[in-house]
Amino acid sequence: MTLPLGASHAVLLTPATIMIVLFMIVPIVLAAYLSFTDWDGLTPNPQSVGWDNYTRLLHDADVGHAAIVTLIVTVVGTLACNAAGLGLALLLNRPGRLNTVLRAVVFYPYVIGPIIIGFLWSAILGANGAIAHVFSNAGHSPLPFLSDPTWAIGSIVAVVVWSQFGVNVVLYLAGLQTVPPALHEAARVDGAGRWQTFRSVTWPMLAPSVTVNLVLVLVGLLRVYEIVLALTGGGPAGRTNTFAFLILSESFRANHLGYGAAQAITLMVVIAALALGLTALRRRAEDAVTA
Repeated sequence: MTLPLGASHAVLLTPATIMIVLFMIVPIVLAAYLSFTDWDGLTPNPQSVGWDNYTRLLHDADVGHAAIVTLIVTVVGTLACNAAGLGLALLLNRPGRLNTVLRAVVFYPYVIGPIIIGFLWSAILGANGAIAHVFSNAGHSPLPFLSDPTWAIGSIVAVVVWSQFGVNVVLYLAGLQTVPPALHEAARVDGAGRWQTFRSVTWPMLAPSVTVNLVLVLVGLLRVYEIVLALTGGGPAGRTNTFAFLILSESFRANHLGYGAAQAITLMVVIAALALGLTALRRRAEDAVTA
């Protein structure tokens, strides 16, 4: 028996729909409910506290500091990932075995688990790490990569960029492959230099790739947690807490799951708003290029 076209589509979509409902919609609804309670993760019947968790969030100094750290990591990391990714993509956008190997090498950190990357760089940058050992043997005091708040935030940004920009390289390389060679030839015939060709031909054609890369990195860095956990543990003295790290610390270390749920819902709304806003701005830029 052959199913009608609409029915067959419904059958094919059912497993995906069930997975989305169970693992996305239900957790979000549950988190939204818990955000209005004082649940500690143990009490079977949490009490409603109305908007108290959200009011507390607005006046919590730890939340404000975590938001600032997250903003620094996100803005600097997004710009650095895209600049490094585009620069390397332009260098590797030519055939050859060496370039093929280099593409794989650059992309490799992205496939390693963030927690592993955090522990790896902790062993390199820590007070007893490889770099400190080299400095000590040379008779110099080690640099406070993870013990000074400013250095620690800079170290987190550097490690995040190192671990993330490989995917930007791949996506920009894919975008560069869509630029018709005839356009470059025409630009050279017209006497355009490399910079003029990039600005007038390559960059406008990369507009969709720029949009994808910006949104992808932005959303990823707003949720950064594992690298902070392994690299600094939020230290020194909580000065490198990101918003995601603070949420999990508040929820499971302090057993304030209701308050942690309110923070999580707030972060989700911020991520959605920024992602949609950035996408809309980039779409306007793309439309302006194609107009």
